[in-house]
Amino acid sequence: MRADRPLHEQLSDWLRKQIEQGYFKPNERLPSEHELSKQFGVSRITVRQALQTLEHEGLIYRRQGLGSFVRNARICQGLVRLTDFAEDMARAGLRARSKVVHWATETATCEVAEALEIAKGSPVVRIERLRLGNDKPVAFDRTWMTLFCAQFLEGHDLEHETIYGILEAAGLTIVRGKYRIEAVNAEPAIARLLEVEPGNALLRIDRIAYPAIGNVAYYQQRYYRSDRVIYELVLERDNRWRIPPTEGMPLRAFAPVFQSQDSTQNS
Repeated sequence: MRADRPLHEQLSDWLRKQIEQGYFKPNERLPSEHELSKQFGVSRITVRQALQTLEHEGLIYRRQGLGSFVRNARICQGLVRLTDFAEDMARAGLRARSKVVHWATETATCEVAEALEIAKGSPVVRIERLRLGNDKPVAFDRTWMTLFCAQFLEGHDLEHETIYGILEAAGLTIVRGKYRIEAVNAEPAIARLLEVEPGNALLRIDRIAYPAIGNVAYYQQRYYRSDRVIYELVLERDNRWRIPPTEGMPLRAFAPVFQSQDSTQNS
């Protein structure tokens, strides 16, 4: 151990390197606090600090009474902070890309009209994209926009740009999102694009994006491969305040966790 850096940082650096190089495999138990303390000649408090650092980075998870385990190459991206697909993929260490498979004007159905807060039958633009991480299918998106919002996409490359980013750059800053999450079975067309069997379980997330000014920016249905993303919910109780039972505990994080694609097999 070097004298110019805190011991817990040096230990967390060493463990991080071992995990990244594959010495410790996904879901493998790390050496115990006692074993690490003895191996490196440091206190248990130092070991605990190093493990907490790795836990906060999303590299490990801890089970009371069992120890610390390597996460399956996953990283969390908070949903409570609005992000786009490219940002999620970047934080997961994946290269984002999209394939546009449909882009056309149609009339709004009851569902779409209600989401966009427009009259049924109004003209809307529907865009469908296959979302890729490191060139492997992660999700499929259906997005509906009014003609006003869709005009800002003209001249842009949706293979490498996101609708979220384009609208933000145009001044339509997204400040609020309404989400609905449910499990669905993959319809044949979507299953083919996502390279799964028809009927396989998918995670569907409906999102309505609201800009700082004006009406709804877009309504989107995203279908995630359920073997490549899960969601983690973290509630945090603040004992400084008495929280009424009807209100529950404040939401600290609601985050998609992306699984390494090297560790999954296509269905």
